[in-house]
Amino acid sequence: QVQLVESGGGLVQAGGSLRLSCAASVRTFSFYGMGWFRQAPGKEREFVAAVSWNGGRTWSADSVKGRFTISRDNAKSALYLQMNSLKPEDTAVYYCAAVSTHYSDYVPYMPRSYDYWGQGTQVTVSS
Repeated sequence: QVQLVESGGGLVQAGGSLRLSCAASVRTFSFYGMGWFRQAPGKEREFVAAVSWNGGRTWSADSVKGRFTISRDNAKSALYLQMNSLKPEDTAVYYCAAVSTHYSDYVPYMPRSYDYWGQGTQVTVSS
């Protein structure tokens, strides 16, 4: 069983930055690929970024490339999302998620592929 708890959300002006964190309660954090997703009101949950089990590979949605950076610290069982140059359209609830990848370098981007989810943290970007 994996428990995920996000933090770091809040209200920020356009152009500002936030750093989201996700703390995982799990025996072997490195067993899992990790992803960040977001969901705005009235919209489906969408992929933001993902990272492989050792941090060696990362993926980002086109909408956040060059602005958001995903990273992980396996020693701390933690996942991060550094968000810079935030835009009002980034406003959403952000979720971290874990998927068993058995040390594969590939991490899926479809929400339905993930096994565990956090409760989400609200990010609001004002114009």
